[in-house]
Amino acid sequence: MQVIDDLKQLYINRFTKNDREERKIVWQVLCQNFFQKYIDPQSSILDLGAGYCEFINSIKAKRKIAIDLNTETKKFAQKGVEVFICSSTNLPKSLAGKIDNVFASNFFEHLPTKEHVIKTLAQVKRVLAGNGKIIILHPNIRFLGGQYWDFLDHQLPLSEKSLVEALTLSNFKILKVVPKFLPYTTKTKLPKRPWLVKLYLILKPAHFIFGKQSLIIAQKP
Repeated sequence: MQVIDDLKQLYINRFTKNDREERKIVWQVLCQNFFQKYIDPQSSILDLGAGYCEFINSIKAKRKIAIDLNTETKKFAQKGVEVFICSSTNLPKSLAGKIDNVFASNFFEHLPTKEHVIKTLAQVKRVLAGNGKIIILHPNIRFLGGQYWDFLDHQLPLSEKSLVEALTLSNFKILKVVPKFLPYTTKTKLPKRPWLVKLYLILKPAHFIFGKQSLIIAQKP
């Protein structure tokens, strides 16, 4: 994502107001019915590549931090969310050892090189407290083929296996790997009504059919 200069315009073109409203509703359901069980409401969480803040606004936590290169992120963060406009390879020094959880959704594929992945994980490890977790949701190139490149800012092809290798190389302990979890994107004809999203989370066979994104959870020793 670092090679794209005008992130604001890119995402204005990609997501209409209606798209953003749909995404907001979907993320509210995902947080309440899935991700919240991994996040203690009394803990701190950092959203890496927070974008329009759908996740960080919906999750319950004592301290919430949004990181992005797009200055528009500040406009979408709810009251109480701290926003830092910075690179993932240079996270604020003030956060060192103070974060209990890091969340990264559809983020790592935007980095220009695998070296940036390793540098980002080093920064994540630096800001995490002992036994802190990183939760990664990402499009899996193994299940997408050419569709992976449908978005201009996708630069790095990654599967759950390559990300697990990167995490292991960075001395993270792998806690959970789900190769097929969520559909590729909200910009599909798949229905997004809250009750259907809840049903999808429950019906594991649906993950095998429609899942194009992987879920990885790892822990700092």
